[in-house]
Amino acid sequence: MPSLNKVMLIGNLGKDPEIRYTQQTGTSVCNFSVATTDKWTDKQGERHEKTEWHDCHVFDRTADLMMEYCKAGTLVYIEGSLQTRDWEDPISHEKKYRTEVKAKHVSWLHNTKQLEDHE
Repeated sequence: MPSLNKVMLIGNLGKDPEIRYTQQTGTSVCNFSVATTDKWTDKQGERHEKTEWHDCHVFDRTADLMMEYCKAGTLVYIEGSLQTRDWEDPISHEKKYRTEVKAKHVSWLHNTKQLEDHE
């Protein structure tokens, strides 16, 4: 049976994106975090809200465009896949894990206020 690893998110950047370049090829890599918020009302009529933070990265030209056009608060749509990396903590020597979104497609979702800020 085939498998599927696909993520789709719409949310706001939590802080300005950061860029770095790979040592071997000089490929640009942009790291950023996206907040998604779930809102609901419980049986007692009380409103609740929970925000999830998603660590993301994107490569090449899209990484460069993220740096040029995005900042904290920018609303984005992301398509990609989950990727888990592991490393050993240099102090505790414990194995650490981090699951991130490897974005393949990013769209900027501008509202009127955001467009006015860019003019």
